[in-house]
Amino acid sequence: MLQVRMDSKVRTVFGKGPMRQLRMGEITPGNLYSGGKPPVSLQFETPRLYKDLLFIHGRNAVVSLQVEGDNAGERHVLVQEIQKDPTTGHLLHIDFLEIDLQKAAKFTVPIEYVGTAKGVDLGGELQVYKHTVQLRGCPLDIPDVISVDITPLEQGGAGLTYGDLTLPAKVEMLEKSSVTCVAVQ
Repeated sequence: MLQVRMDSKVRTVFGKGPMRQLRMGEITPGNLYSGGKPPVSLQFETPRLYKDLLFIHGRNAVVSLQVEGDNAGERHVLVQEIQKDPTTGHLLHIDFLEIDLQKAAKFTVPIEYVGTAKGVDLGGELQVYKHTVQLRGCPLDIPDVISVDITPLEQGGAGLTYGDLTLPAKVEMLEKSSVTCVAVQ
């Protein structure tokens, strides 16, 4: 799984007016939630945060969050929610969820189909039924993407199922292994 480092500071101002002042000064407010503990109010430099979020967009990423003014040190978090202005697209707020790297969790991982199927070369049409797979495992054991070679697929054949996917050790699939992911018609 992808790992990214982000820097932030503890936020000491609250309310509608002060939040507008922060955003005008290119600072994005945020919160850090960690199961049962009180949330930590954060602030980020907007240009740097925007660049980091673009880098991890659409991928599972563990963020190593360095919080200046917090005595907990480095925290490992997942991006939980990003709020944007609907008309301009500017960042308004971001929420993070603290995770334990040693506990298994559920993740959605994209499936990447590699190659050209034999059946497509002979005039068939590739039918992709599934683009993602649900996996359970420790965050650092989860792959960024599951790559599948579709070259041997023939027209009218059974196709590839979730059971045909190769998974890393310590990772469990949460899908039915008999479900077809891709086939050539």
